[in-house]
Amino acid sequence: MKTNLSIHDRSYLCQLAIFAAFALLATTGAAQTYTITDLGTLGTNSRGSYSNGQCINASGQVAGESSASSSHTTDPAFLYSNGQLINIGSLGGEYGNGRGINTAGDIAGYSTLANGSYRAFLYTSGQMINLGTLGADYSVAYDLNDSGQVVGDSDTVSGEDHAFLYSNGQMTDLGTLGGAWGSAQCANNRHQIIGQSSLAETPIACSDGRLQGCHAFLWEDGRMQDLGTLGGPNSEAIWINEGGLIVGSADFPRPRPEVNLHDAVIWKDGKIKDLGTVDGDACSRAYGLNARGQVVGTSTDCRNALHAFLWEEGEPVLDLNKLIPPGSGWVLTNAFNINDRGEILAKAAPEGFTPNDDADLGHLVLLVPCNEGRGDCVNVLTITTGAFPPNLRRVGHQPTAPEAMRDWRERFTPRRGVGMEQ
Repeated sequence: MKTNLSIHDRSYLCQLAIFAAFALLATTGAAQTYTITDLGTLGTNSRGSYSNGQCINASGQVAGESSASSSHTTDPAFLYSNGQLINIGSLGGEYGNGRGINTAGDIAGYSTLANGSYRAFLYTSGQMINLGTLGADYSVAYDLNDSGQVVGDSDTVSGEDHAFLYSNGQMTDLGTLGGAWGSAQCANNRHQIIGQSSLAETPIACSDGRLQGCHAFLWEDGRMQDLGTLGGPNSEAIWINEGGLIVGSADFPRPRPEVNLHDAVIWKDGKIKDLGTVDGDACSRAYGLNARGQVVGTSTDCRNALHAFLWEEGEPVLDLNKLIPPGSGWVLTNAFNINDRGEILAKAAPEGFTPNDDADLGHLVLLVPCNEGRGDCVNVLTITTGAFPPNLRRVGHQPTAPEAMRDWRERFTPRRGVGMEQ
């Protein structure tokens, strides 16, 4: 039987079809998927084969530290660039760690000297430069901006540990929030610096996580501002983007001194927002965000990293393990940073690991956004030194890390930065 539809009916059905199409697009677009690339290690030392890092720049270059072939505990700093893990060494000791990397590929970090003392360094033009101290025998650097300004903390002649800014060959004491301990963690290109500091009434709080009174701060125009907490005793600011959004973690009120519940948070214009956790986890911590306001971090049992996560405004915290192709052999425990192309630097441990072994067993991995509809969501295996999980194998031709990233760059069009609704 033939049915005649009125213009009104046809218009309604057309609108319904359009609505369904947009709903489908929204559903499929909400869960971006990723390839996973193991960055490998520089070899195996007396502790095993592992790599750690905190930073990735706009070009996908990564800095960190890795085990290296040795019968000792040798952990040099490295630069990962164009699919290669490059040993950039140390300041004469057995340990080096690249903690921040800027657009030019310059690296800030810290290293031991031959005598075992720690020093902040700047790695630029193939040279590792000792940045000195604020007068004592200890300094570490955590980040740098595109002007080459380096931030970190250093012991002072008075025996305190203060945040510093290193610029134009000079190390400047940024002070504290009144206590005896402070550390600068990150600096953007607007000369805003974030970190954490102990308060006057609890002068050494930040030196021991069991103590109370260590607060996140924002330093700008010569003034250090206390960013507060979620009602509990402590907070930490770990990353700031160019828009001034800050992420880290903050404590809830403690029902008992030994109970330390904390969540990942984001600060905008001095206001704090709780980001929550992966379902079922008790605590979380945010480590990085990009210009789009995408936040990454770890969801935990309040002691051990369990699930790497991604958070976007208006969305729940997403477990990144659900967004990678199956069969990788890895568990993503922590996400350290995300660049403006959406590439994520994460920590992965072999399936079946125990959480407190994560620091020894894990490798750094790079998560690159992919498109399942194009068939390019395949795990990428880089040729590096170190053992891989046995079920991660090359099958036919899989793209190398540079090929996968180049393909992603060619089709990725970044959206404008998003704000955070309060």
